[in-house]
Amino acid sequence: MSLSPIRVAVSCAVLALTAGSLAACGANDSSSGGKKIALLLPETKTTRYESFDKPLFEAEVAKKCGDCDVVYFNAQGDQNKQQQQVTTAINQGVDVIVLDPVNGDSAASMVSDAKAANIPTVAYDRFIDGADYYLSFDNEKVGELQGQALVDATNNTGNILMLNGAPDDPNAAQFKLGAHKVLDASGLKIVGEYDNPDWSPDNAQQYVTTQLSKMDPSSLAGVYAANDGQAGGVIAALTGAGVSTSDLPPITGQDAQLANIQDILAGEQYMTVYKPIPVEADQAADLAVNLANGDDITGTTTFQDTPSYIFTPVVVTKDNVKSTVVADKFYSVSDICTSEYKAACDAAGISS
Repeated sequence: MSLSPIRVAVSCAVLALTAGSLAACGANDSSSGGKKIALLLPETKTTRYESFDKPLFEAEVAKKCGDCDVVYFNAQGDQNKQQQQVTTAINQGVDVIVLDPVNGDSAASMVSDAKAANIPTVAYDRFIDGADYYLSFDNEKVGELQGQALVDATNNTGNILMLNGAPDDPNAAQFKLGAHKVLDASGLKIVGEYDNPDWSPDNAQQYVTTQLSKMDPSSLAGVYAANDGQAGGVIAALTGAGVSTSDLPPITGQDAQLANIQDILAGEQYMTVYKPIPVEADQAADLAVNLANGDDITGTTTFQDTPSYIFTPVVVTKDNVKSTVVADKFYSVSDICTSEYKAACDAAGISS
């Protein structure tokens, strides 16, 4: 990979300022008349989509297909808006649709619309019934890893809160299933559980704040947070309730967001699940280019009778930040080890 995701994003920002327009990094950067590949992402509250998935996908398509255009849309968490965007992509005559759905169930009709127009579809990161292909990480395993990390960090005893993802997100159901497999068989007691309707960190903070008003915060052994955004909300709620950062209980997460990696090094968050997005985005781009060009597709496995690429998630704690997200160049040392976190980086053996 020739460009880091961060460098791609920065380059886009510079181009946008230079040109006085966002077109430099938008959906229709080129008008070459070649193949059109639609990329539809679900929201922007989770930083990965705009900061990583989009630029990585676009860069890999550009590398593999010089005359391919990426037509980009983001639904901002609105499934009706995403339906309109799929319709727009179909009307524009795209050759492939790569879709990360806001709602996996409702997206089945979007896939049907694309099929009626003879456009192949790729379910990206979240499963869609009827899609031609599916790419994601082992999502049930993600929940198992989070649950086991919490069991280990709490010595398998005490009360915990559980914050899951959005009920209409098919991945969230798999994370929850995997986590419950571990937690329900453990010595931990779930004293409150919340399905966050839009993965909102603000909702997570409000929920935990309400729960803490009913208990002594020191009685909480840990918190299962299904992703890093919610983990940040949990930390804000706990510190807002008077818990010092040095006394925070173990908190899980997912997505390896930069701020959360820093929180892990500082001891404020226990772990995150790193899903190497470059692997997923690059494979999706390669698949989309091959579909657009009518080439043979190889290397798939099967998930729910759909040809799929399933990738392996990785647990990240302060002990392996250097050998995971730094070694993979997901973040540079300078990204992580700002002045505020220099001491924590030094303690973890990460030097600039």
